[in-house]
Amino acid sequence: MSQQEKITQLKSHLQTFLEQLDSLDPSETSVEDIDRLIHMIEDMEKELH
Repeated sequence: MSQQEKITQLKSHLQTFLEQLDSLDPSETSVEDIDRLIHMIEDMEKELH
């Protein structure tokens, strides 16, 4: 995968991450929700390497 493709993919993943983060209601957010977001970040990190 080229560098440009990685950047495009990362932007897409970040957009999805931000949308999910924005949709969370702090009073209703569970540990599983936070865990899912952490996994998303970890997956993005793995894709960069």
